[in-house]
Amino acid sequence: MKIAGLQTSGTPGDVDANLRELDAACRAAREDGAELLITPELFITGYDIGDAVLELARTDLLTPVRRIAREHGIAIVLGAPESDSGACYNSAHFIDRTGTVIAGHRKSHLFGELDRRYFTAGDRLTSIVDYGGLRIALLICYDVEFPETVRAAALAGADLVVVPTAQMEPFEFVAERLLAVRAWENQVYLAYINHDGTERTLTYVGRSSIVDPSATVLAEALHGNRLLTAVVDPETVRTARARNPYLRDRRPALYASAPPPPS
Repeated sequence: MKIAGLQTSGTPGDVDANLRELDAACRAAREDGAELLITPELFITGYDIGDAVLELARTDLLTPVRRIAREHGIAIVLGAPESDSGACYNSAHFIDRTGTVIAGHRKSHLFGELDRRYFTAGDRLTSIVDYGGLRIALLICYDVEFPETVRAAALAGADLVVVPTAQMEPFEFVAERLLAVRAWENQVYLAYINHDGTERTLTYVGRSSIVDPSATVLAEALHGNRLLTAVVDPETVRTARARNPYLRDRRPALYASAPPPPS
């Protein structure tokens, strides 16, 4: 499957403008043969937009995106706030090419004061969806920085780990160094799709990338509004796991008995 990632500054707080950008990106991605487009974290509203994120979470953000997916015949992983039972979640929604929401993930590892002020943590390490012959795992930004999340995805048979992101300065090293390690140690493709530009107090690092199971960067963007594309092949994942013994050489019984951290 050919996938695409939209690195963008977006238009903070302006859902209509972001929908127009998404529509254009889906059109371009589909014309290039992509079957899935991934947006950054909280793309549809912006990330650092203050209390407005709570107000926008209570509006219908998915219906127009479902229409875009259906019109262009492309699946979308959408970063959006989600209001549910009085709580607000930082979520990623998987919308298939018919416009049907078939999976979602709520960010399970909240980062810093901004996340903790507005969002409730999700209760799953990762969320899995089978689509187009691929098993796809969803994470959000800080989630990928914990080895347990990507390992859980790999153990669940994921071919591709999708990570909508809002990575900011001074954490460039995460985008530059960590992702290849995560892909290599788990033999998965990893698509890390970030914001660029600035929002209020944050300056984003860009540096979106799609990495294969051998830690080869297939597509990347340093800065600017860019559409990244790459082909994800489950056979490549199977070959990588046959050659690399990390998953089969694990000793889970030992990990469960690890010494407790110091008090």
